[in-house]
Amino acid sequence: MGRLDCSDDAGKRCLGGVAPERLPLALAELHRGLPVGDVLDLEACSGDRLDRPELDEDRLRDLLVGAGFVPDRMGAAGAPGRFVVRARRARTLPDTVGPAMRLLICGLNPSLYAADAGVAFARPGNRFWPAALAAGLVSVDRDPDHALRHHGIGMTDLVKRATVAADELNTAEYRTGLDRVERLVGWLQPGGVCFVGLAGWRAAVDRRARPGRQSQRLGGVPVYVMPSTSGLNARCSLSELVEHLRAGASALDRLGARGSH
Repeated sequence: MGRLDCSDDAGKRCLGGVAPERLPLALAELHRGLPVGDVLDLEACSGDRLDRPELDEDRLRDLLVGAGFVPDRMGAAGAPGRFVVRARRARTLPDTVGPAMRLLICGLNPSLYAADAGVAFARPGNRFWPAALAAGLVSVDRDPDHALRHHGIGMTDLVKRATVAADELNTAEYRTGLDRVERLVGWLQPGGVCFVGLAGWRAAVDRRARPGRQSQRLGGVPVYVMPSTSGLNARCSLSELVEHLRAGASALDRLGARGSH
C-alpha cells in the first residue's frame, strides 16, 4: 500500500495507507480544498516493497498534473520509492479516476467556468450531463464522484489548462496531453475511453477521424470518439449526443469492458 502525507501552511493533513491507484481521488480532494495558487507540500512513498516501488517519480508527476496541481519541486527522500514534492493548485479540474472503471470520459480541456465550478462540462448550455443522464451512464446530475463510485464512469481531460474556449489549445498541448492520458489508461485499464470532442483526437492521432469506435487503441483499451457536447456545436442535437454515449458505452462493453459498479 502507498501512503501520502501532506502538509501546508493552512494546516496539516495525513492520508495513511492509500494505495497508488487510490491516490487520484485523494489528491482531487486536496485540490478541492485549496484556493487557486496555494502551495502544497507532499511526502509520498510507494509502500513496503521498496525493491519494486509501486509509485515512481514519473507516475507521481502524472498524478499531480491530473489532480490539477503544477509540480514546482520533486525529489527523492532518502529511500527508493520515496519522494518529497512541492506543487501549486492550478485553476483547473482534478481527474475523478480509479480502479475498475467501466468507461473513462475524456474532455478536451476544462472551461474557466467549469474549473471555477469544480465540475466538468458545467457551463450552461453544455449538454454532456443531460445526455449522460438520458443515456443511462449516470444517475445524478453534475456529480463526477457519484458517477465514478456508483457507475464506474471516470473523467479526465486531454489538456488540463483551463481556457475560455477549446480553440485556444494547440496541437503540441493535445499531443502532450494524450501521452499523459495514455499512461493513465495503461495503468488503470478502464473498459474503454470515450473522447468528447473530435478536435483533440484529430490533432494528436488521426486528423481524418470520424465519430465512432476507432481502429487504434489507447494503452491497450478501445476508444470511441464523439462530437463535442458544447452548446456551440449546434450541428449535433441532444438526441444525437445521447445516441453517441449509448453507442460508445455499448460498443466498448462488447469489446470487453467491465460491467457497471
